[in-house]
Amino acid sequence: MLKFTKIAGLTLVAGLLAACDNDLERGVAGAAAGAVIADATGNDVATGAGVGALAGVFCDDAGVCRNR
Repeated sequence: MLKFTKIAGLTLVAGLLAACDNDLERGVAGAAAGAVIADATGNDVATGAGVGALAGVFCDDAGVCRNR
């Protein structure tokens, strides 16, 4: 169940980040989503926010979410 929750969370984050226009918006959305997912899975919220923010900022560079 925990693995499903993580995969569902990552899918949700990728979808949310794809709708953002710039790195700042993606970073803020990623931080918020990372904190919520970390809290829901019983992990450290600050670490989740940090990882989410980094994922948001660099997702377009990695080709995961691209601006249209």
